[in-house]
Amino acid sequence: MSSYRPLHDGWILMAASPDAGVAGVAATVPGCVHTDLLAAGMIEDPYLDDNETRLSWIGRTDWIYETAFEWVPDDHERTDLVCRGLDTAATVTLNGVQIAETANQHRSYRFPVRHLLREGTNTLTVRFGSAYAYTEARRAALGERPGPYTEPYPFIRKMACNFGWDWGPTVVTAGIWRPIGLESWSGARLAEVRPLVTMRGADGHVEVRVRVERVTEDPVTVTAEVAGVSAEARLAPGGREAVLELTVPEPERWWPRGYGAQPLHELTVRLGEESVTRRIGFRSVQLDTTDGAFTLHVNDVPVFVRGVNWIPDDCFPNRVTRERLAGRFGQAADAGVNLLRVWGGGLYESEDFYDLADELGLLVWQDFPFACAAYPEEEPLRSEVEAEARENVARLAHRPSLVLWCGNNENIEGRADWGWQEELAGRSWGAGYYYDLLPSIVAELDPTRPYWPGSPYSGAPDLPPNDPARGTIHIWDVWNREDYSRYGAYTPRFVAEFGFQGPAAYATMRRAISGELAADAPLVLHHQKAIDGNGKLLRGLGEHLPQPETFDDWHYLTQLNQARAIEFGIGRFRSLAPHCAGTIVWQLNDCWPVTSWSAVDGDGRRKPLWYALRRVYADRLLVVGDGSVAVVNDGDEPWRGELELVRHSLAGEPLAKEVVAVEAAPRSVAAVALPAAVGTPDDPGGELLAARLGESRTVAFFAEDTRVALPEAAYDAQAEPVEGGYRVTVTARTLLRELALFPDRLDPAASVDDMLVTLLPGESAVFHVATGRRLDPAALTAFPVLRCVNEARR
Repeated sequence: MSSYRPLHDGWILMAASPDAGVAGVAATVPGCVHTDLLAAGMIEDPYLDDNETRLSWIGRTDWIYETAFEWVPDDHERTDLVCRGLDTAATVTLNGVQIAETANQHRSYRFPVRHLLREGTNTLTVRFGSAYAYTEARRAALGERPGPYTEPYPFIRKMACNFGWDWGPTVVTAGIWRPIGLESWSGARLAEVRPLVTMRGADGHVEVRVRVERVTEDPVTVTAEVAGVSAEARLAPGGREAVLELTVPEPERWWPRGYGAQPLHELTVRLGEESVTRRIGFRSVQLDTTDGAFTLHVNDVPVFVRGVNWIPDDCFPNRVTRERLAGRFGQAADAGVNLLRVWGGGLYESEDFYDLADELGLLVWQDFPFACAAYPEEEPLRSEVEAEARENVARLAHRPSLVLWCGNNENIEGRADWGWQEELAGRSWGAGYYYDLLPSIVAELDPTRPYWPGSPYSGAPDLPPNDPARGTIHIWDVWNREDYSRYGAYTPRFVAEFGFQGPAAYATMRRAISGELAADAPLVLHHQKAIDGNGKLLRGLGEHLPQPETFDDWHYLTQLNQARAIEFGIGRFRSLAPHCAGTIVWQLNDCWPVTSWSAVDGDGRRKPLWYALRRVYADRLLVVGDGSVAVVNDGDEPWRGELELVRHSLAGEPLAKEVVAVEAAPRSVAAVALPAAVGTPDDPGGELLAARLGESRTVAFFAEDTRVALPEAAYDAQAEPVEGGYRVTVTARTLLRELALFPDRLDPAASVDDMLVTLLPGESAVFHVATGRRLDPAALTAFPVLRCVNEARR
């Protein structure tokens, strides 16, 4: 029997130094210093304008959280202070007695405090030392380590991107960021419940590993039950560990999204009157690396990964609610995504995160929190890494959505290819973590799923890590140096990271930037963290699109180019299946309003890239390449029919037509050679190809837009109110290239169901605009809300 009392009320925040002028501020727990100061009106929102630059003092200040609470002695033998998350260098004091010093945001802590509690009023104080002071002391002791930024994040076990990134602000936080409370108990308690779920033939097998903490040596009995099957184990006096095995005959299997259902079963483990529940799903997972492959198999079925990289959804994680996560996960699922890669510069995410992944069938690739730098392996960091890894591997081992543990992001590549070896001069850089410590912990605590030392990685330490012929690669010559057409030169096994930038939605930029909206305006540039980011945006237009002359054109064309680049890359890689077994786009989400590689911006608005992802991540896809059409079928049923190929003039006139019978088996790609009559244009700048199979259609041009004689757009457009918003119908009188609607320019809460639609003369498109406001119908069908590449000059 136990009882838990949260300690979330009555907290006061103060700066340790009176010179900072912060004292007696009401604090929210869980929370952090930035959000507390913001709520008190003592700082400006760091996400707006360039306010971030005036708040660096927060990360260089020591902070004190303090609360008083009443306590009445109870009949329990033990009372623990349970801290689920302290960010980061903390000293914990109860009634004037120091309990502990901690230095890891990625783990929890439990301290026995019953002997310190007194009847009546008790005072709990948590002092957070400056993360900068901590890291600088470790760096001085251990020696500098190379990385892409001057910030010292490798020297502390804390969310790395708090120190700034090429898409994120520098907001170095401190605070009690996860729940804190008192747990009282007697006899024995369940300290760890670690179910390992596997399939043995048609049957489900659960090995429940239990660790017990106890204050008495009496024998105790642990029971486990799932799906009507139960088991028990009796621990002898002093016994602290038990293994309970349960076999569930022929359970319904858990499948990734798009491959089947996601049945979950409640596993209950009991020790006396205490019980712990875990939701489990029966499935198997393997990683096939034969001959350089990198293919995930779930339930013995190879899965083509349609993935996105996930970064922390807010620099202040306590603000990320289950509702907010559900919205973001819904956006991922609606775009055809089946895997989220939790990137190594962030966090082990919340229980809500993995709950939603389990429920929706979104696979999770979990990086350990190491990213883009050399990490010291000396103490005290090594012990902290081991402690956090053990806790989180055990915490997540039962999750059916979790399919891969990955040692780090880009650190192996950094040492091999970024000139680190000379700079390191023999100092440790993380190899002991990625090749020894972490795989040994996974093998011990979670042998049910694969481990991969890092990404990119080719399968062995002595191989070039970013080799397209083996393992996982990251593609960043595109965006940094090369035109996105270079994706067509790659024949990879698995692309775990690649991306292309575009600005946030107009309404997001307008909220975050109070000054002029111009591509080169100082406040706009502050919300562009990539080196020469805006220069790369313009150079990236290349011959694909015209150079913009106004902000409105810059905004539309660079967003469109982002969408086109990623659609081209994914189409190329999907057409190579099964040789290529997956793509993980950088990135799904943003943590603040910024120009970045995301499909969903920092205010949660879908950028044009999101609509392109939905199209190119569909189960069925037609990809027009050089001399062929790839018929991509990632569904459970064959895709057969007559592939209609029509070469048109830009006026819509059919110039040639071919019909080819085609069949793509389930989970396969069928390649169809383009007949010369439709694949060879008479006038590359004046013709296009339309390919249709069933309800799928794609339109491809024979030349880049800047070399195509696009007609001046002419169309009829009408907006009419309907329940929940407006229906906008556009009928083309000429070719309309990449038709898009941006209703957030009229109502920041408005959204549209589709965009980036190319229409031939006579064709129509219907858009549904969701809004709670009355809008001007004429404005919904006029510039700059309604856009296309070949619109009439204004």
